[in-house]
Amino acid sequence: MLEIVANTQIDENELLFKASRSGGPGGQNVNKLNTRVTLLFDVVGSPGLSDEQKQRVLQSLSTRIDKQGVLRVVSQRFRTQAANRQAAIERFVQLLADVLAPRPVRRKTKAPAGARQRRLDDKKHRSRLKQQRSGRDWP
Repeated sequence: MLEIVANTQIDENELLFKASRSGGPGGQNVNKLNTRVTLLFDVVGSPGLSDEQKQRVLQSLSTRIDKQGVLRVVSQRFRTQAANRQAAIERFVQLLADVLAPRPVRRKTKAPAGARQRRLDDKKHRSRLKQQRSGRDWP
């Protein structure tokens, strides 16, 4: 089981891995070995996520998800398939944790009086500069 955030776990059996030829490091082995790992995760069909969590993932990671609702994470940083597999899992967990972490509630605040006054003073100053630059006499 992969722990994503509190009370959210995903079974590793839900993850599908595919290996292919990598363009990353590996010297002459690059042309012979399948070291790139693609992790596939069916967001829509996952029993480990609630409907609300699925919607958040689909919305936030839409560039990584295809039309069938399958999330793709690719790793080809390392020279071995096992290391790339572990890196893909770590990136997958981090992506989901970032999306599913509870967002802090924004509290409305007022701009301080000093900041409002500085803004108005800057506007007056800018206005005077522009008036001086124009060659006309303003009343």
